[in-house]
Amino acid sequence: MPDDIVPAYPGSAASAWQILNLAHEFRGSCLHLMARSHGSEPHQLAPARVLAIHAIELYLNALMLDAGETPQAVRGLQHDLGARAKRAGECGLVLRQRTADHLHRLTSGREYLTVRYGPELSGTLSQLNRLTATLEEVAQKVTQLVNRRIEARFASRVSA
Repeated sequence: MPDDIVPAYPGSAASAWQILNLAHEFRGSCLHLMARSHGSEPHQLAPARVLAIHAIELYLNALMLDAGETPQAVRGLQHDLGARAKRAGECGLVLRQRTADHLHRLTSGREYLTVRYGPELSGTLSQLNRLTATLEEVAQKVTQLVNRRIEARFASRVSA
């Protein structure tokens, strides 16, 4: 793409692999912040929570894009992790029921907004170990699926 042409939406021209790598970076930053945190106040881990939720969203996006969803369809899901999880399930992602339920609760409880703007509501946030478990399961399973698909596509090109 020429330098003077900018897509209407950032990420519209990104590949699934690029989005997956971005998700890895957000996950790594989240884990780094969690390891450095010494505070016991919920607001002290708010930045790590935002990174975790965003990483989860990016992992699900990467899988959907890799499965052939358009960037417009993915963007149309807004920040609804429950809808993303359902669509990712249609793309082959199998999550534990607790994880799928948690993704729906993250959206229905508006946790993404609460953690960003509502420190007074910090008592309503997911337990940190639940959020971390969801992030790790989504990261592991999406990465495996996308890597298998990439390897299969590569193998089919080599044998053709």
